[in-house]
Amino acid sequence: MIDVAVRVFAKRGYHAASVDEIAELAGVSKPMVYLYLDSKEGLFLACLCRESARLVAAFQGAARAGGEPEQRLYAGLAAFFAFVAGHRDSWVVLHRQASELSAAIAAAVAEARRAVMAEVAGLVGDGIADSGRGALLDAEDADFVAHALVGAADALTDWMERHPGQSPDGIALRLMNMVWVGMRHVLDGEVWTPRDA
Repeated sequence: MIDVAVRVFAKRGYHAASVDEIAELAGVSKPMVYLYLDSKEGLFLACLCRESARLVAAFQGAARAGGEPEQRLYAGLAAFFAFVAGHRDSWVVLHRQASELSAAIAAAVAEARRAVMAEVAGLVGDGIADSGRGALLDAEDADFVAHALVGAADALTDWMERHPGQSPDGIALRLMNMVWVGMRHVLDGEVWTPRDA
């Protein structure tokens, strides 16, 4: 039922999707949908919770596999982009539709985002600490970089859709080169400033 609902919500959008269609495609009765999930919003929330848990698990599973922080971050980003590429309907529901709906749905999305953000901030902080130059950057900087990385990854999913020939690993590598290498330059003392500053 959840698999069908994700497909229908992704295709039609929350407002245009009907519980009748979802029930019919899932081979269950409409009253059964309401018995288990209470409402259309409850069904959408169940889809959102399952798909966000799958996304977070994919990222964390790859990012916790071991190795140096930058290798773990790269693995997590590659897993994120692979999830989006392999579960496009899930991503449409999570990224494009959930933000437009109720406070309960927005809270579920925010919780999943916090889990990924904490993981990324931890990996960035570990990378700063491992550099031996942690006096130049602190936990606030790690949080800043994590927000930049997660925001960039979200935005790049739209770019991915327009460039279907790009692999998830390749996109993760390009993002790491833009952000991680830049952070390394800052740790080396190289800072950009406007000419008139």
